[in-house]
Amino acid sequence: MRLLIALAMGLASWWPGTALAYRPFDSTDAAVADKGTFEVELSPLRYRHDDDGTAWISPTARLNYGLADDWEVVLEGQAEHFSNMRSRVAEAQVDVKSVLQEGSLQDKPGWSLATEASVLLPGINTQDGAGFELTGIASRRWDWGTIHINVAPELTRDQRLGIFTGLIIEGPDAWPVRPVAEVNYQRAFNTDEEFSVLVGAIWKLRDKLALDLGVRHARVNSRPDEQIRAGITFDL
Repeated sequence: MRLLIALAMGLASWWPGTALAYRPFDSTDAAVADKGTFEVELSPLRYRHDDDGTAWISPTARLNYGLADDWEVVLEGQAEHFSNMRSRVAEAQVDVKSVLQEGSLQDKPGWSLATEASVLLPGINTQDGAGFELTGIASRRWDWGTIHINVAPELTRDQRLGIFTGLIIEGPDAWPVRPVAEVNYQRAFNTDEEFSVLVGAIWKLRDKLALDLGVRHARVNSRPDEQIRAGITFDL
């Protein structure tokens, strides 16, 4: 299983031509890839500093495939490299997302609603267990901007119950470069608690090509976790 995860991550990161949760966020949106289309979200290099030390994350990849109308399947994960030459594959998971109600993200009136079921896979040299997460997603776009709301109960990889909540706010979709922000709260009961804030921007170069940059500050059990994220999203 771990070898398959590593091979799949390698394919995702070297796939030619058009990807984490919705880049550069931890939360996601109530939209899916078009039927028969691959959508790639790729970060060639990220930086993180926390209790494990300084890590260069290369790559972070998310490969979405439009399985059918309003359905997509997703493979995602990241390779982390530390200054003591340790490397690991973390945050590997397989997701299935479905749009339950088409709305403003699909150019229709009202809220776009979706659900995403995620199998949290074991990593390599970290995260030995497996878990499950079920996310409810609500998105709406106005002239002034867009919001995405996520709520997700989960069973963590170490078999503890937890909860994740997230809010994304984006600037006007018509702007070629739009400011973005995200606030998240995540808790595994009786163990870890995390609160994070991200600010950044998404530069839409053309319809199916966008660059992103974000700076994320988190407190994990009151300890700091700093990240710089940059990447690209495109369709094949």
